[in-house]
Amino acid sequence: MNTPLRRVALAMMGMIVLLLANTTYVQVIKSDDYRNDPRNQRVLYEEYSRERGKIIVAGGGVIATSEETNNTKLRFLRKYPNGPAYAPVTGFYSVSYSPTQLEKAENPILNGTDSALFVRRLSDLITGRDPKGANVETTVNPKVQEAAYKQMTDKGFTGSVVALRPDTGEILGMVSTPSYDPNRIATHDSSARQKAWVELNDDKDKPMLNRTISENYPPGSTFKLVLAAAALENGMGKDHQLTAAPNIQLPGTRTRLENFDGNKCGSAATASLEEALARSCNTAFAELAGQLGETKLRNQAKKFGIGEQDLKIPMSVVPSSLGDIPDDAALFQTGIGQRDVKLTPLQDVMIAATIANGGMRMEPQLKKRIVTHDVSVLDEIEPKQAERAMSASSAETLKQMMIKSEERTTGPGKISGVTIASKTGTAEHGANPKLTKPHAWYVAFAPADKPKIAVVVMVEDGGDRGLEATGGSVAAPIGRAVIRAGLEGG
Repeated sequence: MNTPLRRVALAMMGMIVLLLANTTYVQVIKSDDYRNDPRNQRVLYEEYSRERGKIIVAGGGVIATSEETNNTKLRFLRKYPNGPAYAPVTGFYSVSYSPTQLEKAENPILNGTDSALFVRRLSDLITGRDPKGANVETTVNPKVQEAAYKQMTDKGFTGSVVALRPDTGEILGMVSTPSYDPNRIATHDSSARQKAWVELNDDKDKPMLNRTISENYPPGSTFKLVLAAAALENGMGKDHQLTAAPNIQLPGTRTRLENFDGNKCGSAATASLEEALARSCNTAFAELAGQLGETKLRNQAKKFGIGEQDLKIPMSVVPSSLGDIPDDAALFQTGIGQRDVKLTPLQDVMIAATIANGGMRMEPQLKKRIVTHDVSVLDEIEPKQAERAMSASSAETLKQMMIKSEERTTGPGKISGVTIASKTGTAEHGANPKLTKPHAWYVAFAPADKPKIAVVVMVEDGGDRGLEATGGSVAAPIGRAVIRAGLEGG
């Protein structure tokens, strides 16, 4: 072979190798990326050609389903009965926009492409049946969910309510308000869909934000439960004495930290840990934080799950954090749930649920089981222990302290014959905290002797009480109503 022909042959061989390499790269290495790219219309039409699985609440109620249409390209339309109440659970599935919440987290199961459904897909292919996605059954109790949503929306509050079953970690309700109607994003009408998308994203109240798991807030005095747990676990009893002073000076500063309304913590010179929790005395808990120190406080917070980076329910949960604690002044403020402490509402209710469960923290979970369209159970989620956060005896002591706290908590809705253990919080925030409406918190569980439900309520910016808001006046009545619904609903 002469030199020119050899060069042409080598060039062609090189191009063939490059072509094969490119084909391998596209079809093997990048195949999943191209398949999952939202601009890939072929995948979109394929997904809409088969019936998507349902999302179901406890008792069998359907909160997300698919209806067949006359559209040849988009054969099925996603529908959300009672959409706004359940939007933080379902999220949306849309032609144009990436799915959210369970629609995103369980997308392979719902659309039928998950490897766990391979045998089912093969059977459908052989028998000629139309392929379908599997159903996701959630742990949500509809009475709890709808009671929480009604309480928040009737009052026009912005915030979150979340309820757990303490002994299993099952999420009984997850509400974020204001909410939105996911049907507006799921519609096949492109102009209506785009209009809704723009409106919802431009809304300053962020209706599509799931405040329960995707936002964190200063927890205020509800964080004193963590500090009290640390004290009990480090040898301090409920009668451990702390300052009852109405205000104290933060170490190394000229700044004074005071109790709510500048009140003294009881009538004596000192107050017990039990009384300080019941009265929610800032000065006492700031002093307690100093006595325990940063290391013991952080260790206890970690045991409750604060700082966990990869929590999924199965949706991802943003981490909670204590923030930096550079000095003793910062430690005092951290001890009362202020400064840089930030918790999601889910994290705060996990703390209460752990105390209710005798000190054992359970992994929170929204998914109960996966069921195929012929009602065969494909997978069932078992309760999972995360970590022992405190001893059973310390948890019992803290529970009794929380009962004393509930006895001092005002507001309507107390349930006759049911003992509730609780803690309220009024959390300052903003550049000028004293002139900014505080967040109102209430975290509780009941019945105290055999807990069936733990709940947290977080109302942004004082609800309808503004600067005068407290956790007892704003959040506690909602929490009690949710507890009532949970106990009545099983």
